[in-house]
Amino acid sequence: MKLASTRTPALRATFLEAARRGLAPDGGLFAPVEVPRFADAADLLKLDFQARSAEILHRFLGDELSRSDVEGLVRSAFTFPAPLVPVRPGLSALELFHGPTLAFKDFGARFLARVLALDAGTTPRTVLTATSGDTGAAVACAFLGLQGVRVVVLYPAGRVSPLQERQFATCGGNVLALAVDGVFDDCQRLVKGAFEDPDLVSRQGLTSANSINIARLLAQLLYYYEAAAQVGGDAPRVVAVPSGNFGNLYAGLLAQATGAPIHRFVVATNANRVVPDYLDTGEYRPRPSVATLSNAMDVGAPSNWERIHALFRGDHDAMAAALRWGVRSDAETRQTILDLDREGYLADPHGAVACGVLQAQLREGEQGIFLATAHPAKFCESLEPTLGREIPLPRALSDLLAKPLLCEPLAADQAALKRRLL
Repeated sequence: MKLASTRTPALRATFLEAARRGLAPDGGLFAPVEVPRFADAADLLKLDFQARSAEILHRFLGDELSRSDVEGLVRSAFTFPAPLVPVRPGLSALELFHGPTLAFKDFGARFLARVLALDAGTTPRTVLTATSGDTGAAVACAFLGLQGVRVVVLYPAGRVSPLQERQFATCGGNVLALAVDGVFDDCQRLVKGAFEDPDLVSRQGLTSANSINIARLLAQLLYYYEAAAQVGGDAPRVVAVPSGNFGNLYAGLLAQATGAPIHRFVVATNANRVVPDYLDTGEYRPRPSVATLSNAMDVGAPSNWERIHALFRGDHDAMAAALRWGVRSDAETRQTILDLDREGYLADPHGAVACGVLQAQLREGEQGIFLATAHPAKFCESLEPTLGREIPLPRALSDLLAKPLLCEPLAADQAALKRRLL
């Protein structure tokens, strides 16, 4: 698998090199030079999730990893299901929150941790990541206790849910949580700045576990095949992706490019509408993010849009023709949560954004699927007032309530981060 920087196509890397580096040396993101097309995609859908995942990953990585290595990665990383839950005829939720930290990020983070362990050297490594909610928990859990690895999680102070914060800020050990005085975009800027500092990269053995790391996205494309396999039938599949940093959408577009039978993707955002505005107007204008109910999507400068832009070779008209899109306010999100609850389905705010936009974009005869990216109980502070009832906490969350927070404050300043890392 050959990868190139989105900014300097001549700058190439193997998969293992890209997984180790995270960000390309020029500040760009690694993306496949060519996306393989699977002529037997229909046959792949007949396999179970683990067998299919191993086969797809082997086709991507067979020039670097043996089939037995790939099968071992799959068995170890993907130990939980991704069920497709019917809501009503023509509408289903792909539940991606059945992993250990109850969010879709478990797929990518666990796979990445095992890839890096497979490629471990003798130099200690620092995994540096920014989170707007669920990434920090998934990365902390995936790397917790791993010898020779330190995990540093940057998050916007006061802008993640209390339970999300507890999932990564109570770990201790080799996990350091830094509460940044700013928004998620500040955290992301600090991470990118760290990777552009050769001295810091060299001395700390920096790598990233954000969706800027291609290994995470390669793992995430697998559940789009799973969605298509569980739907069955011939109705066109339309998948709505709640989008913040846009890694999940990019993974879906990769799956579609390989042959996964998905007719259209729907871009669903909250008030942070940089990409929908671009698709409407052709003008891309990143701007400061605003806080919403669906906090993991509060991103004003989505890093993975660079990959999507490169995938379409910068052709705005091609993107607009291939995608559908929409925006949901907090009030509309609450209404969708209530509507789904009356139908017997409890959705978290991010899934509700995706469902609301999907329903507005779905056409007659299509099978709609929205991604349910996190367990609703992680957002009980916002859901309970909306629904007027208490949401029981699964044990994975309730056990965190008695643990002390171990986070440290950090100014949104590059020099301050470097001092703390060193």
